Amino acid sequence: MVVMKEDIDTLKNDWLTDNSISFWEEYLEREFLTRYKNANIVLLRPSMSFMLMQTPNPLTLLDALPNFKRTTHIFLPINDCKNVNQAEGGSHWSLLLVSVLDAVAFHYDSLQPANHTEAEHATAKLSQLLKRPLRFVDLTDSPRQENSSDCGVFVCIQMRHLLLKKLLMAQAKDKISMSMAGKTVDAVQGRKEMLRIIEGFRKEGERRRS
Repeated sequence: MVVMKEDIDTLKNDWLTDNSISFWEEYLEREFLTRYKNANIVLLRPSMSFMLMQTPNPLTLLDALPNFKRTTHIFLPINDCKNVNQAEGGSHWSLLLVSVLDAVAFHYDSLQPANHTEAEHATAKLSQLLKRPLRFVDLTDSPRQENSSDCGVFVCIQMRHLLLKKLLMAQAKDKISMSMAGKTVDAVQGRKEMLRIIEGFRKEGERRRS
């Protein structure tokens, strides 16, 4: 994953780009998910989530999307952009976590109910793709952002918490709560941490090339 200057700039104090969220998903996969060989969890990229939402028949995307046959959970960043011709469009991010095992789609929106319609739409499309009904649950007790630009950071931090502290820590037969009630998201520290991680990878790349 190549992180551009524009992505770095938005991580400092602006609305996160698709690429920034994609980087974070790749980071979680490489640094954590690879340690759990039996985990069948998919972190769908923002571009794939958007494509799924905009395609009339999601079954036509089977070749472009991951194979979900053994998947237990799917994370989808949800964007409110409706213009397929606009790069980096939209004005708000939220997170959809689909438990394929339980046939439930949990929606985490830091400006709830801003992306309610989009998340419901994504759930319906994924239901068509999986060929099974999914129950949509809007988690109204999710952490709330305090400005208009931290939504993408909330998506990234909540994604990590749900993945590392809930899904990957649970035993096969455990019933776990997917609520984020009481969880605090420090967006300022989240931005700083993401920038530190990117800088760490940059320095590691320089060392390898030298």
